[in-house]
Order: sequence, then C-alpha cells, then structure tokens
Amino acid sequence: MSITEERRDVKMKVYALIGKSGTGKSYQAMTICKDKNIESIIDDGLFIYRNDILAGKSAKRETTKIGAVKTALFNDDDHKNQVTKKIIQINPKNILVIGTSNGMVEKITKRLELDGIDEKINIEEITTEGEREIAHKQRSQQGKHVVPVPTFQLKRQFSGYFMDPLRIFKGWGFGKESFSEKSVVRPTYSYLGDFIISDRVISEIVEQTAREMENVTKISRVIVENRTGELQVTILANFKAGCSAIKTGTLLQKQCGKILEEMTAFNIECIDVEVRGLE
Repeated sequence: MSITEERRDVKMKVYALIGKSGTGKSYQAMTICKDKNIESIIDDGLFIYRNDILAGKSAKRETTKIGAVKTALFNDDDHKNQVTKKIIQINPKNILVIGTSNGMVEKITKRLELDGIDEKINIEEITTEGEREIAHKQRSQQGKHVVPVPTFQLKRQFSGYFMDPLRIFKGWGFGKESFSEKSVVRPTYSYLGDFIISDRVISEIVEQTAREMENVTKISRVIVENRTGELQVTILANFKAGCSAIKTGTLLQKQCGKILEEMTAFNIECIDVEVRGLE
C-alpha cells in the first residue's frame, strides 16, 4: 500500500503561497493561516503544525544555497518519508505549501504525495511593493530569514546559530493566541566564512559560572564534545566539605546549561558533573 493510499478518504485542502526569494513569504505565512484557518505549513523543508515543528529539517540550516534548494524540495528520501508519514499521522484539514515558483510548489506537493493544489496565493496579492522591497533588503543586505514558528521551536534545528524572536500582534494565531511569534535566523550561506566558538571558550564560561557558586571550590577540567551543534559537557569539580554534593552538582548543571545556551546559542544535550573531592 502506498503512502497516498494510507491517507483518509476526506480530501485535505492544499494552499500554495508563491513568491520570489526574499519577498516575505515566510513572514506573511501565519497571517494567511489565521485568515484562512489553515492548520499546517510546509516551509523550507519543515512540516509545521499549529506553531510546532513536527518533522523535517530546515533548508536554512544548510551551508550552501544548492543544499538549501534540495532540502526545500525534499530531494532526500529519508527527509521526504519522515515528513510524509507525519502528515498522514496528524492528518490536518488543510496545509499551506510555500515556494518560490509555481513549479516549486507543484514539485513539493507531488513529492510529499499531497492532493492537488486547491488555491494559489501570490505574494504580490497580499503585500505592497514597499513591503516586498523591505523584505528583500533584509534578506540581501542583512542575511535575515524568517521561520514562521516561535524561537524555542528552532532550538535543535539552529543550534549554534544566532536567532531573534519576532512577535507580531495579529489577532488569534491558529485560533489560540493573541499574537504570532516568528523567528529571524541568519543561515551560514548568507555570509562569507564560518562562525566558530572554540572549546576553550566553553570551558571558560563553565569555570566563570562555577567561580560564582559558593560551594564549588575548584574546576579541574571541562571536557567538551560538539556533535553537529549539540554540546555534551563533562565538568570535573571539587566541592566545599559539608555541602550537599547532589544539590551543588545539580545547581552547577542548571547554571552552566543556562549560561552556555544564552551566550553561545548552542543546544545543550547534556552536562555531567563528576565530583573529584570535598575540600
């Protein structure tokens, strides 16, 4: 049985939002969803349902424009199958597919085995020329890309990348909220060169955090493993005699995790604390 045959008999309504790159499609997506009561979005490789990223990977996470296009078109079978199966599982009443051309939205729709597109919306129909010029300027000169989900939803997708929340008061978002929150990200392919935070910087942040805790007397070593933007940190520490090692270790974990995420934008997979002694 094919993926399409597994889907229910009731036809899912498919919308398409079409516009050239940098014209503000992702920025406008949630407004369209609000106005037309659309539950889900396909945008740059992601399946978004009611403000939550449920499947996929963001094309904006790719390091080249070619890689971004391939991801947005779901060229990789594993990526495509993951998203398609999640759509079947959630079974939304309707979905908005975002693309740069008629051909692109048709390819995405076919690739994800969605029903045919019922309604196409051109970005020129819902924005002014001035709004599109501002969007293009932010894209071309500042490297800003919008993802139509709250920033915390992108924590793993964009670990190690700088993100800014963007809250816009627009009425009821997906029938639940009085504002819609989007995120501004800056993909690697928008810039020349790489942005790297060394392991030594991570260690120094941990050591400085520990120095401000009264029951931590010494940090012997900080071991850092960076696995595709997710940090695994091991802290070898000495605590003050008489304190609760469990409570102090837990507090050290929480404080270091909070500060590291705030200062580096990395997702912290785990922080292990090894107590070497009491002084």
